[in-house]
Amino acid sequence: MSQRPIRIAPSILSADFARLAEEVRAIDAAGADVIHVDIMDGHFVPNISFGPTVMQSIRKATAKPFDVHLMIAPVDPYIAAFARAGADGITVHAEAGPHLHRSIQAIRAEGKRAGVAVNPATSVSVLEHVIGDIDLVLVMSVNPGFGGQSFIPAALEKLRQARALIGARPIDLEVDGGVGPDNAREIAAAGADLLVAGSSIFAGNDPATYAARIKALRDAATTIRA
Repeated sequence: MSQRPIRIAPSILSADFARLAEEVRAIDAAGADVIHVDIMDGHFVPNISFGPTVMQSIRKATAKPFDVHLMIAPVDPYIAAFARAGADGITVHAEAGPHLHRSIQAIRAEGKRAGVAVNPATSVSVLEHVIGDIDLVLVMSVNPGFGGQSFIPAALEKLRQARALIGARPIDLEVDGGVGPDNAREIAAAGADLLVAGSSIFAGNDPATYAARIKALRDAATTIRA
């Protein structure tokens, strides 16, 4: 089991887009460790979010790291744009193109942390030959493209497999999809240390509730570490 501290990464996909910068400032103040930025192209996934220009405009709202999840294909032509728009780390999907190692190299060339995401039907074995080149593994616990979906239980075994593959390497193990206080403990027990949460934090889009929701998620996840 990972001994890295649990960190919470609210996904701004569930934020109120009419006041996106305000929402980013609110989750920063509420105790978010990382800001998770979901980028969707309407091709790789059946939805569209926003591009690098919008991301650059909200980058000024916080000093917290931007964890940028590119759900787009082809992905390589857009890595530089999101890097320059303020990403601290960029995660690409193993399924998004034929040359995963090249995509990782492109992220590294921009001086950013490199991550690889795997969809629910993708084996973590696709990471075996690049595990030494990345900083983050993202296990999708829903099929990407929409917020508010239910956690897929099989993701727990995939987290355990990913944790075993990571071993002692200083690599974050992130989980995204259907994460909330009700399942955070078993998710952390399976090895995840970076929890992405969208609707469980942003539901109702009331900033007054964000701190309590982030704390509830963190407390639920860290009980396994006690």
